[in-house]
Amino acid sequence: MKRRFFSVAALAVCGAVSFTAAQAQTKWDFATAYPVTNFHTENITQFAKDVEAASGGKLKITVHANAALFKAPEIKRAVQGAQAQLGEILLVNYQNEWQIFGADGIPFLADSYDSSMKLYQAQKPFLEKKLGEQGMMLLYSVAWPTQGIYTKKAINSAADLKGIKWRAYSPATARIAELVGAQPVTVQQAELSQALATGVVDSMMTSGATGVDSKLYEHLKYYYDTQAWLPKNAVLMNKKAFDALDKPTQEAVLKAAAAAETRGWAASRKVNDDTLVKLKAEGMQVLPPSATLKSDMNKVGDTMLKEWLDKAGPEGKALVDAYRK
Repeated sequence: MKRRFFSVAALAVCGAVSFTAAQAQTKWDFATAYPVTNFHTENITQFAKDVEAASGGKLKITVHANAALFKAPEIKRAVQGAQAQLGEILLVNYQNEWQIFGADGIPFLADSYDSSMKLYQAQKPFLEKKLGEQGMMLLYSVAWPTQGIYTKKAINSAADLKGIKWRAYSPATARIAELVGAQPVTVQQAELSQALATGVVDSMMTSGATGVDSKLYEHLKYYYDTQAWLPKNAVLMNKKAFDALDKPTQEAVLKAAAAAETRGWAASRKVNDDTLVKLKAEGMQVLPPSATLKSDMNKVGDTMLKEWLDKAGPEGKALVDAYRK
């Protein structure tokens, strides 16, 4: 009888411990707008695994890809309002809110991985301050591969883009369309395939990675590797949610984020090379821009930098000066 009493008591204690452990686990949601196969999402998935492992299971992050939790334009506000503790945004999408968000979308300001990283280091203190004022933290940022022009028809100059239906996914891409005389049409990543299939758009400026993700080779025939800019995705974290974690778990998050940033930039470089090979294999003509087209687009870049500096004011000048040191 005593032995049975002990067994029941022991089971009760074990059950209480298990219940406490389950209760102690913190669960976060991570919202992103990109497919699970995109290199950014794969990097995020690894980040979530790293955090769970390093925290001993105390923090579990569920990644909601392909705009399943929030659409791309909703993610920043969702993180700010703690509807999701983590979210990934394309910084240039928020240029109208604050010009510094759009610095890496200025054509030909930073047109290589090395120069893009240099711009990021100059931009980072501004981003951290602004996001902090909004109740968020910049966890890490990763550049997209270089941006080129996709079209249905061959082009030799900016004049060949006049009247073309051009996908605009940020203020910068919309402004490029205006400057070359194209017709800007706002289409989010999740709706891109349908827009191409129905003829809503027939050209755009984006990366090789997006070209492969969205199978642009099924609808468009040419890719001009202008290497115009490398826009960055930023992973944001709700500050109150972070502050509520214990110190070891906070350190696990920050360490995993630093690793994700390094891994993400390396992945972006590899994706840039691999996706251009893939586009060619699928029948797309991957071409360098003609001298005329490159000159025309450089002029667009000069115009947009001047316009951006006029809007950004002293902050913008300080950022560009820091970048050009």
